[in-house]
Amino acid sequence: MITGPRHEGSETTLRRSIAIALTAATLIAGTIAAPAAFAGTSTAQAYTCRYSVSAGRAYAGYYSGNTVIPSPTAVTNAGIEAQCLLKRAKFDPGTIDGVFGNNSQAAATRFQTLMNNAFGYNIAIDGIVGSETWPALRWYAQANA
Repeated sequence: MITGPRHEGSETTLRRSIAIALTAATLIAGTIAAPAAFAGTSTAQAYTCRYSVSAGRAYAGYYSGNTVIPSPTAVTNAGIEAQCLLKRAKFDPGTIDGVFGNNSQAAATRFQTLMNNAFGYNIAIDGIVGSETWPALRWYAQANA
């Protein structure tokens, strides 16, 4: 019985070439598809909040709707918007980077708790900025800036 590495014939060479090509393609695709916040850096960039008020609601210039849920794993405009509004409302979400991670979720939970206890809202206290939380956050951010 022969032990040790397999003979490096054309099959092994072909497999290595394919693996190298796939790795290169994945790296290139990841660079192309990566959000601008991550391009060329190991961490997300900090965004600037550009506040405005319309019809008694605050906006930060990144997302104007009330339905998109910010992502905890990716940079999104809804994430930047929610972080900016939480910051304006004095609920520190951490760095305004568009990734709605643990700090942002904790800030949203504190905000939801306040809205339920102080203003009689019935928002789920889950740290998620969704269709129930967006309108309250927009209102509170403009009223308590």
